Amino acid sequence: QVQLVESGGGSVQAGGSLTLSCAASGLTYDAKWMGWFRQAPGKEREGVASIYTALRSTGYADSVKGRFTISLDKAENTMYLRMNSLKPEDSAMYYCAATTSLSWAAGARTLGLRGDEYNYWGQGTQVTVSS
Repeated sequence: QVQLVESGGGSVQAGGSLTLSCAASGLTYDAKWMGWFRQAPGKEREGVASIYTALRSTGYADSVKGRFTISLDKAENTMYLRMNSLKPEDSAMYYCAATTSLSWAAGARTLGLRGDEYNYWGQGTQVTVSS
C-alpha cells in the first residue's frame, strides 16, 4: 500500500523560508515522477515542482522558479521542497504526489506538473505566509 505523508508546513512571514517533507512508503519502482502541488481556497490546484527520480531531473512552475527547490533522498524515501523568499500568494495547502505509470518523456512535456497524471497523493500540509 502506497503512503505519502507530508510535514513541515506552518506559518511564516513574507520573505521567510520553510522546508516541506514527503515521506513515501510502498513505492518500490525506482523510476517515477514525484511532485509538489498546491491549492489555495477558491483556486485550482497548481503544480509547483516535480522530480523524475531515476534522472533527478526537475521542473518548476514559473511562479516559484528561483525560490523553491525540490530534492530527493532516495535512501530515506523522502522528497523535500525548500521554499525561500515566501510570498503571501504562496499560501495554500501543499500536497505531494507520485506516479509510477508516467514515463519520463511523457511527463517532461508538461514538466511533470500535471496533477491528473499522478495517482498517489498525500493528505496535505498547510503553508500560510503573512505580509
